[in-house]
Amino acid sequence: MRLCRLIWLWLAMTFLATAVWGGDEKLAAELHRRSGTVDVIVQYRTAPTEAHHRRVAGLGGRLNAKMDFIRGAHYSVPASALAALADDPEVAYVTPDRAISPTFDPAPDNITNGTISASYETSKGWIGTGVGVAIIDSGIVDLPDFHTGSTSRIVYQQSFVGGSPTDQYGHGTHVAGILAGKGNGTVYQGVAYDANIINLRALDANGNGTDSSVIQAINTAIALKSKYNIRVINLSLGRPVFEPAALDPLCQAVEAAWRAGIFVAVAAGNQGRNNGANTSGYGTITSPDNDPYVMTVGSIKAEGTTVRTDDRIASYSSKGPTLFDHYVKPDVVAPGNMVASTPPAGLTLSNLYPSSRVGNTEYFILSGTSMATPVVAAWAAMGFQCCSATLTNDDIKADFMMSATKNFPTSSTAVDPTTGKAYTSYYDIFTVGAGELDMEYIDTISFAPMGYSAKSPSAGYNSSTGKVTLQGIGAANVVWGSNVVWGSNVVWGSTAILANNVVWGSNVVWGSSGMEGFNVVWGSNVVWGSSTADASEASTIAILGEQ
Repeated sequence: MRLCRLIWLWLAMTFLATAVWGGDEKLAAELHRRSGTVDVIVQYRTAPTEAHHRRVAGLGGRLNAKMDFIRGAHYSVPASALAALADDPEVAYVTPDRAISPTFDPAPDNITNGTISASYETSKGWIGTGVGVAIIDSGIVDLPDFHTGSTSRIVYQQSFVGGSPTDQYGHGTHVAGILAGKGNGTVYQGVAYDANIINLRALDANGNGTDSSVIQAINTAIALKSKYNIRVINLSLGRPVFEPAALDPLCQAVEAAWRAGIFVAVAAGNQGRNNGANTSGYGTITSPDNDPYVMTVGSIKAEGTTVRTDDRIASYSSKGPTLFDHYVKPDVVAPGNMVASTPPAGLTLSNLYPSSRVGNTEYFILSGTSMATPVVAAWAAMGFQCCSATLTNDDIKADFMMSATKNFPTSSTAVDPTTGKAYTSYYDIFTVGAGELDMEYIDTISFAPMGYSAKSPSAGYNSSTGKVTLQGIGAANVVWGSNVVWGSNVVWGSTAILANNVVWGSNVVWGSSGMEGFNVVWGSNVVWGSSTADASEASTIAILGEQ
């Protein structure tokens, strides 16, 4: 009975995907019920020219920004003209200029901070020297933490939300401190504390941004790559997934950066506790971290120690697979729970959560995949400092995943200190990816150049067997090949999850929901709710950090 049900749901999912994405349907679903003037991002089949812009103007539209690097543009158009716009044979896809937000959570009052130590790498002189890291966030306050002597390492600043590039919200400064803060003699030293910072502000004083602001910031990072040796972009932000990655303008922007030779680290999202669709948080990876090229980062709890043996997944960390494409995400997890870093007092977050301040210092505690992502971005900067002449983005991603620690229990339970509610997490590939970042082990493989793709594979459902297996893991994909990360000898705790066997095994991959969660993710692809409005509401659910 279960097998028949799964086969029927899989066929239904295939029909749904064809009905929604096939044929001449080129308007994102949300645009079908808009009125008035709408801000949209139009992706064309080729890079748009002035003739394309004139055609939109003829429909009553206005060009806001060119996005040639994704063969697109940002326009304001009358909703009544959307159908005519989509009818243009040179238009590939039209999406609204969607809202985007940071992926953090305020910490409870009684948290003590565990440090993130990079002493093993910094003893070798790997501190990010000479490498530029673009932080696309709410801006950065130029604090002494970001200075070498009297010289600021914030070498370039620009705002894409108007006003000054200086942080007014607090999130971007906190991220920058984790990535590249000196700590000023405290234990709160960042990881790559000599890296140069490119401050690209895409979120306003309330932490709000849009696809267009982030895409323009990514385009700027690509344009400035050679001038500032930008090898890494940090994106500790995201929004719900509304279409396959190939149609999502955010995903196309991060892919353009990846192709330009910039390593992109993106926060997985903080929806791991969201059981609104009865999936126990599975299928909640956000955009643009649903893109197969980028390194998607989940959050681990360091438990206030510097050893990995007691580390446990943060239950709020979003889980894969990704919607529509079913890519295996996250790629790795890193410390991101209860992390103390800048910003100073007086910013929005500082005012909202004064109890998260560390005593009378300039340091502040936040939790989330937002905090885990700069750890990975910083280590990527170290890798490029070490071996930039030989390493590619795929090499860095592959090295990080191959060396990741996989010594986890089968499951763990966390209790929210505020509500007392317990959350059980299972250590499968959709929760922890390839494992926890381990820089001590990575040195044993010497940042080896691989020369292959490190694209995240997809998970496929076989209706005849009722099993889910990984797709696209041939020898050409060095990370997922038969003898590397997901080889036949990979065992997660006491439960084997093999690349050439069953991902959906006897352990409950989807959490306590079991088959019901499976049906939602694989049956209809609707994890955020039954409507776009539900999707927007689900994306704002606050998840507190854990003890």
